[in-house]
Amino acid sequence: MAKPRAAPAVDFEKSMAELEALVAKLERGDLPLEESLAAFERGVALTRACQTALADAEQKVEILTRGAGGAIDTVPFSAGAGADDED
Repeated sequence: MAKPRAAPAVDFEKSMAELEALVAKLERGDLPLEESLAAFERGVALTRACQTALADAEQKVEILTRGAGGAIDTVPFSAGAGADDED
């Protein structure tokens, strides 16, 4: 029996760019109904793929940040902080 294939990896940035383009088309409101429905359907699929990619990334980060004893070391996020900030 054949082993089921894994879903191809999502290129998050490309998917987001395509989703943004679809939203812009839909917001203009000049597409015929059939094209609007197709664009909406594609947008839903892209949204789901992006959500899955984000959940996978979050899980990887969680695994990588586990401390001793399995506890997750959390650090509050500071919106102004970044790798380029100097102390």
